[in-house]
Amino acid sequence: MKTLVGERLPVISSEMSKILVGTLDFVGLNHYTTLYTRNDRSRIEKLILQDAYSDAGVITTATRGGVAIGERAASRWLHIVPWGIRELARYVRDKYGNPPVIITENGMDDRNSLFISLDKALQDDKRIRYHRDYLSNLSAAIRQDNCDVRGYFVWSLLDNWEWNSGYSVRFGLYYVDYKNNLTRIPKASVQWFKSILRLKHDLRSQS
Repeated sequence: MKTLVGERLPVISSEMSKILVGTLDFVGLNHYTTLYTRNDRSRIEKLILQDAYSDAGVITTATRGGVAIGERAASRWLHIVPWGIRELARYVRDKYGNPPVIITENGMDDRNSLFISLDKALQDDKRIRYHRDYLSNLSAAIRQDNCDVRGYFVWSLLDNWEWNSGYSVRFGLYYVDYKNNLTRIPKASVQWFKSILRLKHDLRSQS
């Protein structure tokens, strides 16, 4: 890491290292998607970007052999790959000694457009399938792989301003009417989550 990051990596003294050992409460992971990677032998991205994304020394792609890794959500970078969250949990378990993990962000976006009716926007079946399949894989990581995952947060409760995408995509469980006093309207995914939480349905039985 020191070789890759160079001067951007802060200097931590041996005394500070001793103080920090064992102070971790949990590892927070934001996870949305999974991509294929290959070694960037030319280091061209590193030379051009000079940022944290290029430190890994890899080139990422969502396709292999002309086949996409998963169905795409609204954002170009977000492909739906449910098994990825299980693999991530197992990696953290093996690499870092199975620390307590909280999934601090997980979700997918729908496209926002004047041509999409309110009824259609509220019927977010793809989001329901996304969370069902991701949570099913996370459950398997906990029950079968003994990963110490203790919490899970959906991104997001409400539609939001999404970085450089602005209001062109919607991540929320609740639809926000930007033109009418920011009224919040529950999408179908809200009712799905209620049924899971209240009735404790087995995720594997959900359709």
